[in-house]
Amino acid sequence: MSNGSGMNMPMSNSSMKSMNMQMSFYWGKDVIVLFSGWPDSNPGMYVLALFFVLFLGAAIEMMTMLQAAVKPGTRPILGAFIQAGVYIVRMCFAYMVMLSVMSYNVGIFIAALAGHGIGFFVIKIRALTKETEQQYSSPDCIPSKI
Repeated sequence: MSNGSGMNMPMSNSSMKSMNMQMSFYWGKDVIVLFSGWPDSNPGMYVLALFFVLFLGAAIEMMTMLQAAVKPGTRPILGAFIQAGVYIVRMCFAYMVMLSVMSYNVGIFIAALAGHGIGFFVIKIRALTKETEQQYSSPDCIPSKI
């Protein structure tokens, strides 16, 4: 720890106690997620934090769809910039979820898992729907009359 003059000073017992961090999973609303003082033992803010982590997890999974969303015929350099931008945002969200889970709060952990699961479900249901539509719209799939 520096005193501002560039000299290192040992940390006192009181400053070390304030840096206590939970190192095992626990239940409860007393958690710090991403920012110091948030959600600050406030039940409403804790629920907001849960939904925020859930949203981030779902967004990460849904952004995998956007990697292939560059239209055919787009200039390669523009397509690469678009894909790189989507990838950067996706990784930013992924690191934020990772840091949230490192709070070791079971509620946050479950919200992260649920978010990833919901996002994956949305992607798969969309892919299966599109596959089914293509299958039934092909000329090979004309229903025969009996």
